[in-house]
Amino acid sequence: MHEMSLAEGIIELVEDTARRENAARVGLVVLEIGQLSSVEPEALRFCFDVVTKGGIADGAALEIVAVPGAGWCMPCAATVPISELYGACPVCGSHQVQATAGTEMRVREIAIE
Repeated sequence: MHEMSLAEGIIELVEDTARRENAARVGLVVLEIGQLSSVEPEALRFCFDVVTKGGIADGAALEIVAVPGAGWCMPCAATVPISELYGACPVCGSHQVQATAGTEMRVREIAIE
């Protein structure tokens, strides 16, 4: 389960930010997770709860915003929605679609007190 190492990286970033801003606690963390990122949101949520115990983010809410997949088709030059990597272009049927959105995971917001 790579979500545990992802959660550890997230909490490190969150705690560093909170310390830099002299925060007493973290109340909310908002993540953007692409639908093509191979991250299981519910597994990440579980791991986040585990790694925040006893720290400045203990009890912090985790909000996950799903980022839909999108790609650019090389043969027809269309930007298209995609639900899987290496899938066919819904316009021309080509499999030469380069993902342009939905593969990312990033911390969008941290609410501190």
